[in-house]
Amino acid sequence: MTELTMNFTDLDACVRSLRNEMIEFTSELVAIASENPPGTAYPDCVRAIESKLRALDLPCEIVKYRPPTRTRDDSGAAIVLSGVGAGRRTLYFSGHYDVVPVTTAGQCTPSIKGKTLFGRGSADMKGGLASMLYAAVALRRLRVPLDGRIGLVFVPDEETGGHRGSGFLAATKRLGTNGIGMLTPEPTSGVIWNANRGAITARVTVHGREAHVGLLHQGQNAFEDAIRVVTRLQRLARRVGRRRTQFKVTPDAARRSLMLIGGRVEAGSNFNVVPSRCVFTVDRRMNPEEDFEAERQALLTVFEQARHDGVKLDVEVFQEGHPSGSAEGAPLARALSTHVRAITGKPPRFEMCPGLLEIRFYAEQGMPAYAYGPGLLSISHGPKEFVDTDRIVECAAIYARVAASMLKPA
Repeated sequence: MTELTMNFTDLDACVRSLRNEMIEFTSELVAIASENPPGTAYPDCVRAIESKLRALDLPCEIVKYRPPTRTRDDSGAAIVLSGVGAGRRTLYFSGHYDVVPVTTAGQCTPSIKGKTLFGRGSADMKGGLASMLYAAVALRRLRVPLDGRIGLVFVPDEETGGHRGSGFLAATKRLGTNGIGMLTPEPTSGVIWNANRGAITARVTVHGREAHVGLLHQGQNAFEDAIRVVTRLQRLARRVGRRRTQFKVTPDAARRSLMLIGGRVEAGSNFNVVPSRCVFTVDRRMNPEEDFEAERQALLTVFEQARHDGVKLDVEVFQEGHPSGSAEGAPLARALSTHVRAITGKPPRFEMCPGLLEIRFYAEQGMPAYAYGPGLLSISHGPKEFVDTDRIVECAAIYARVAASMLKPA
């Protein structure tokens, strides 16, 4: 075993021997329709993960989500914690078991054609959960010496911001304890995501007064008042759109800081009635170089100014997430890049994810965090979602190698 961390031959072979178990576990998870929103079948996923951990003789702790006071949550959301090794230094492998809602019948019935496994969540990211779990299993079976431990974290709710998963762990001071880094198996299409945009998403409701068109003078047009608010938002959008991130992202046009106004819009009850209500959304996405709190305040100031000018409106912020970025030159980044190249034969690019990522929760704790997984982003939320089973095995080998390198005893 003294040469294992140099050539990794035995470790790679052990991972390959676990191929069938990885595919079976992925299929088992895909068959559970853990759709989010609203958060269905969470207890079923938790039981499946717990059962697999017990069968593998790995520790298992269930951390049940507790909603804030005076609110109710019947989803059964819970985090499953496990690990391999001992000591304080911890390299976290964290992934989510929720999936976006099914759009066509049969998406949660896994099917395998050749080396391709089809089904909702196969790419995002139940195949990745199998990779991270069996990477740890391989290290344990070979008794690879580790100066520290691998922390396995299975969370719900990533698809809607993580408040019942990683966000809850962070709020209860249980996220990233003694962490030296974090990897998450998102469907990155072969690149490494070392940064993510932040997000503030709000639903704006503008209130007016209903009246028949013939009595227009008695009404207050909520749609027209909404236009006044949107005009202010457009000015802000033009300002932030002139900013560019220094993190790599493809294509170059995607480097801009972003604001989408009116992703959802609804107003009025009929063509001949003054609308008493107009609702629209605003989705502000900021780059890692921007100050989250300052950008949040800039957005909310627009609504305050509209109120000051007589517009009656309510604002519901229903998603918030901080931007984050980790260096390409950090030891974990170098180890990940080295072993991706060794296993796949191709040096990976580092890029910024265009959306939110759970790496942000760990980056906020001061540790480097990266996403790299077996799936393809382009098909992850689509009707024919799939994962290449060879990639599940490859990623397990990469994760195992990275852990052996990062936790190598002195």
